[in-house]
Amino acid sequence: MKTLLYPAYDRLEIAEAPDPQPGEGELLLRVSACGICGSELEAFRNRSPRRVPPLVLGHEFCGEVVDTGRGVSNFKIGERVVSHSLIGCGKCIRCLRGEVNLCANRQIFGMQRLGAFAELVTAPEKAVVAWPDSLPAEAASLAEVLANGVHVVGLSKRINPRKILILGAGPIGLMTQQAFQVLTDAELMVSEIIPERLETATKLGAKRTINPNQDHLQTAVLDWTDGEGADVVVDACGLSATKQQSLNATRPGGATVWIGTHENTITMDSYDITLAERCVQGSYAATMAELQLSVDLLASGKVDGISWITAFPLSEGVTAFERMLAAQGKDIKAVLCP
Repeated sequence: MKTLLYPAYDRLEIAEAPDPQPGEGELLLRVSACGICGSELEAFRNRSPRRVPPLVLGHEFCGEVVDTGRGVSNFKIGERVVSHSLIGCGKCIRCLRGEVNLCANRQIFGMQRLGAFAELVTAPEKAVVAWPDSLPAEAASLAEVLANGVHVVGLSKRINPRKILILGAGPIGLMTQQAFQVLTDAELMVSEIIPERLETATKLGAKRTINPNQDHLQTAVLDWTDGEGADVVVDACGLSATKQQSLNATRPGGATVWIGTHENTITMDSYDITLAERCVQGSYAATMAELQLSVDLLASGKVDGISWITAFPLSEGVTAFERMLAAQGKDIKAVLCP
């Protein structure tokens, strides 16, 4: 089979690999579409120790079942499925608490196991959900991205937010925006420095947007919230600067949710958290129930997972990666379609 291989740091190439074989409880899928995730772009750019080459990356995908391993009972050859990005062990204390996304022994496609930048990939049947016929492949592959946004909504429910600020209108930011719009009645503001991405956020329903390179973010948020700050601020960028911005823009007693992962080490003033009782909440991946809900929202048309993406054949995977690394203009999200 053909793959988009990450053979060594700073290199990508189209390469041949042996066809994988499904193990017990696994499906062999012919990949229909697989999104290029921002975490993969950052791993490539920064030589991340979390993704050490040689690897076939890719964890946002959907496909058709072409073979099954022993013990498979829920899916048949010819059926179509959407996969989660990770697989929980089902036995550790976190899995038993229902926190499969935090599994101590989790396997992630494109990290601990073969990813889906390939013509074929294997996936345990416990890690997939049915893919409705009405949902285009490119949108189905983004269900995992939307599930991340749905997870953020769930984490912030205890605040009962009325005004929400989202920092970043990349794929995670746009999907989190749409998740809040569909699942809550809160008012949203989206902050982004790339004008074309702000235009996309507006087309997807954002009533308020701001470019912090042109207007003062803190002033705009305070004006919007009668001097208090937003109830919830979602940092979908993950930069040191945006993490500090998220704290500054959160009201006393509110919460900032950090889902972006572009930078790890930061310096911050802890009094901004303690003295105002602000909560800093991390967000990682999603549950299977949230993945199912995301598939349903995309299939219903309540969430747009198609108008703002660019599809490439697998053979143009290197070009797609390079364009997303440059992040210019309307290049927001690339999906590879083998």
